[in-house]
Amino acid sequence: MSHLKVSLVQCQQFWEDKQKNLVHYDSLLQTIEETDLILLPEMFHTAFSMNTEELAENCSDSLALTWLKKTANNKKSAIYTSFIAKEGEKYFNRGVFVEPNGTVHFYDKRKLFTLAKEDLFFSAGEKQVIVDYKNWKINLQICFDLRFPEVSRNRIKQNVIDYDLCLYVANWPEKRAAHWKALLQARAIENQCFLIGLNRVGEDAKSLTYSGDSAVYSPYGEKLSADFAFQEKVIELSLSKDSLEEIRSSLNFLQDV
Repeated sequence: MSHLKVSLVQCQQFWEDKQKNLVHYDSLLQTIEETDLILLPEMFHTAFSMNTEELAENCSDSLALTWLKKTANNKKSAIYTSFIAKEGEKYFNRGVFVEPNGTVHFYDKRKLFTLAKEDLFFSAGEKQVIVDYKNWKINLQICFDLRFPEVSRNRIKQNVIDYDLCLYVANWPEKRAAHWKALLQARAIENQCFLIGLNRVGEDAKSLTYSGDSAVYSPYGEKLSADFAFQEKVIELSLSKDSLEEIRSSLNFLQDV
């Protein structure tokens, strides 16, 4: 598939209220008629809470996964987001990529946000996860991962490039919006990939304000999406695989990594 249609759901989240968040997403997703990939914010149905004991879900018996699988099937689209997951005695900020057929891929956030003491409540993931979906290789990332170029480094192995598209789902406060914008662009340029950053809007229970500033960047570092700061908005556009390959063939910088 040479084109991938993506839908970024930039929206407010309701603090630790799973049902209210899911109802809100149901309403927002009604506006999406046809797409290949939907992105929802980090910790999509709780917001960025450290209340792991009350909010965590087992992956085998999960409200989050049940809703995501049903929605992916109904929309005939993959969905990427994260939720609070429990595995044994550990908790993870777990990225989840659900395909329309119900196939699920997990990615555990590797760089925990120490400023919010995320590292005291969650265990860090240990590996990169790249999903092959509709002939696109997609690298899964979460929020604070964005600050660390080493965890998203794109490479060529035996003439095959690791990935084509990098996804960040986030709860990134407005006070550091300038960092968000600069880092998204930098990651797209250095990895010669399409890159999407999906962030929430509104205010959380910690009185942090979120401006959204969700964006899609080309492998050149060009911003492809319009600005919708502080607005609830479903941002939709199409990514071209042919364009990606043309850029990489004309500027083959990844061979020097």
